[in-house]
Amino acid sequence: MRDKGEFLFTSESVSEGHPDKVADRISDTVLDAYLAADPYARVACETLVTTNRVVLAGETRGPDSVTAELLTHLTRMAIKDIGYDQEGFSWKHADIAVHLHAQSADIAVGVDASGNKDEGAGDQGIMFGYACRETPTLMPAPLYYSHELLRTIRDRRNNGDASVSGLLPDAKSQVTLKYIDGKPVAATSVVISTQHEEGMDQVALKAKLLPLIESVLPKGWMPAEKEIYINPTGKFVIGGPDGDCGLTGRKIIVDTYGGAAPHGGGAFSGKDPTKVDRSAAYVCRYLAKNVVAAGLADRCTLQLSYAIGVSHPLSLYVELHGNPYEVDEGKLEKTLRELVDLRPRGIREHLHLNRPIYGITSAYGHFGREPDLEKGTFTWEKTDLVAALKSAFGR
Repeated sequence: MRDKGEFLFTSESVSEGHPDKVADRISDTVLDAYLAADPYARVACETLVTTNRVVLAGETRGPDSVTAELLTHLTRMAIKDIGYDQEGFSWKHADIAVHLHAQSADIAVGVDASGNKDEGAGDQGIMFGYACRETPTLMPAPLYYSHELLRTIRDRRNNGDASVSGLLPDAKSQVTLKYIDGKPVAATSVVISTQHEEGMDQVALKAKLLPLIESVLPKGWMPAEKEIYINPTGKFVIGGPDGDCGLTGRKIIVDTYGGAAPHGGGAFSGKDPTKVDRSAAYVCRYLAKNVVAAGLADRCTLQLSYAIGVSHPLSLYVELHGNPYEVDEGKLEKTLRELVDLRPRGIREHLHLNRPIYGITSAYGHFGREPDLEKGTFTWEKTDLVAALKSAFGR
């Protein structure tokens, strides 16, 4: 994203009822079931959802207590929690097929620690982290407000709020912001498409959603009404997996930074923390957020890379985007390596990732969320490195 001049930038979000997010939620539900039974279980679960059908496939290594029957039950409970009890997709009646099998021995031998060999990365790949000062959560503003719109609808719907009565679980949002010299100053357009009950027309939808949009955006940011697009197709009754097939891992930009930062390409949901696609992306966000929170940058992009079976990262790169505070980026890279062990085992232990904490991550983004120390969720959002970073750079 440019630092100078005037431009527009857009990000989107999708609700937990979007078919791809239903698939992500189920994959992370499977992961949580295994980690609850064994913190060191291995899971790589993919989910497909379509009209009254759910298919689980992938590789696992864990206790026999996690049975197909248990996973079927937990899948139904996840669908129920999202809110689907419709003719075309119901938690009660959907056919659920479990096709999980043992993890490949060839992968396991590269990942497992043995003798003098440390635990290796579960795959090769590149992972990115990002943070900026655009919002209180140090997330890009277009994605932040896209998530907030759908989170607000979800919360009101779950609380039985009459202001969103008739709205159903599947929804998408999109927010375009105007930037001047790298700072967001106004929204120029907003799109919300939401599933709704039969018989609700555009007038009723706008009456419900226009005040909600205004309540979410900062004061003075509301675009002209002609630039607010609510259910542009006019009707959205058939939704969720009944309206469109959903797959795990198809919303990776929604999950991360809304396109405002690079993405390594790996999805998160359904993967245990030996998979660096997930754990290293989390630690990248953690490091980038702490750099910005410590006042060393207004924006920070960070990259790690790994090789399968190799414990140490092959590279660590930090970009401070103009570096207005004149921080030595080479020294910063060295300092970050000293503060956090970036081997897969080190990441898991530092961020306490071997716990059943992932179901909640599957919608509204993995980053920019509030860490809960009691529940142990979103530990990668903590800013507990700030003091050490300030000390290292004399701030």
